[in-house]
Amino acid sequence: MSASAIHLVRHGEVHNPTGVLYGRIEGFGLSDLGKKMAAAAADSLADRPIQRIVSSPLQRTRESSAPWVERFGMDPVIDERIIEPWNRFEGTKVRFGPSMLNNPQAWPWVSNPFRPSWGEPYVEIAARMLAAITEAHESVADGEVVLVSHQLPIWTVHRFLRGERLYHDPRRRRCALSSITTLEKRAGSFLEVGYDDPAAPLAVAAVDEGAV
Repeated sequence: MSASAIHLVRHGEVHNPTGVLYGRIEGFGLSDLGKKMAAAAADSLADRPIQRIVSSPLQRTRESSAPWVERFGMDPVIDERIIEPWNRFEGTKVRFGPSMLNNPQAWPWVSNPFRPSWGEPYVEIAARMLAAITEAHESVADGEVVLVSHQLPIWTVHRFLRGERLYHDPRRRRCALSSITTLEKRAGSFLEVGYDDPAAPLAVAAVDEGAV
């Protein structure tokens, strides 16, 4: 026996007053609004048989897992494999586009967007995420598992499972703050079966920047 569903949950809004690309930098926790968004995500699955909660080790995901922990009465498992990808531009206010031409030091970092050359390769993100998902799926005898992660890892899984190229335009990701992407394993393979945006009413006032 194994889990009947895996829910990939993105963290809520992050307190990022200077607008930097925070990546894996410590000290970036949820804003007050972000905590409400995380609670909305947990509330949306209140009637589901959640048996295990897994979180990325970063502060914003650990804080986003707190409403799940409180609601379902279990401690989260920390898994390094579902962490935000590393990125050479962490801590800066970089914006990809023509302005990069004014920064010769960064040219080697943006030479290959298909890999990408500025950060962790997409294929490596997909591999570690699928390994964590597979382990989570086998970690319970029944019920469902929540993995609290980040936008790019979740979106990479989405594209991988759909057989799409992993390179993409970050502006077109369908992975909102505190959104839930649901997977099931059918005929030996994982399949995306649902996407929900329970914090959408709160997102009107949210700022979603700083993700890699």
